[in-house]
Amino acid sequence: MHLLYLDDSGSVGNATDRHIVLAGISVFERQSHWFSKRLDNIAARVWPASPNIEFRGTDILSGKKHWRGLPQQQRIDAYKDVLRTLGTSNQVTLFGAVIHKAAISPADPMEYAFEHVCNRFDRFLGRLHKAANTQRGLIILDESSYETSLQGLAKNFRTKGHSWGQLYNLADVPMFVDSKATRLIQYADLVAHAVRRYYEYGDATYFDLFKHKFDAVGGVVHGLVHYKPQGMQCNCHCCR
Repeated sequence: MHLLYLDDSGSVGNATDRHIVLAGISVFERQSHWFSKRLDNIAARVWPASPNIEFRGTDILSGKKHWRGLPQQQRIDAYKDVLRTLGTSNQVTLFGAVIHKAAISPADPMEYAFEHVCNRFDRFLGRLHKAANTQRGLIILDESSYETSLQGLAKNFRTKGHSWGQLYNLADVPMFVDSKATRLIQYADLVAHAVRRYYEYGDATYFDLFKHKFDAVGGVVHGLVHYKPQGMQCNCHCCR
């Protein structure tokens, strides 16, 4: 089974945020322990006295919560080390949706992003099936205010389909977990945060470390979508 861990970045209700992002990492079930250990090792190096520290992009870069008091460069290095773990691994595939809120208003951009990610993850699993590697998928998200609506949306996907057809390869409706309980959700947070910095501020510092890990075939990026207003020009990683 392939597990897709997702987290969001950006606020639907905050008018200053132009984009919302839903993004994360997919790993085969037996790889999740290995990725957790890698993050544990980085945590132990940064905070030997408190190795259970949680990795959240906003907290790391702004020096909040447990990251307060740590020198800025040390925080940045820790963030980059985590992303390099993803960027250099052959055992991870990334997925994400970046929704320009003005392009979807008044509809809910988070639900639209979730629909996109579900469809792309399902198609990825479908390609594996055609290659004689049949796997089911399970989506795991950070606990959020979207828990009820996204669970209902996913349930409807299984019975009624979605905008591009029907889902065939997901084992069940999404699971929602506390980010403190699993390192894999923390990876997803750092990915979503870095993706949003790229699209919201044009800062590719962190995005460039893992952008090549988004699901792609023949040079065409399938795992990342940027939904923008009609006529808007864009030369981003997946629009070019």
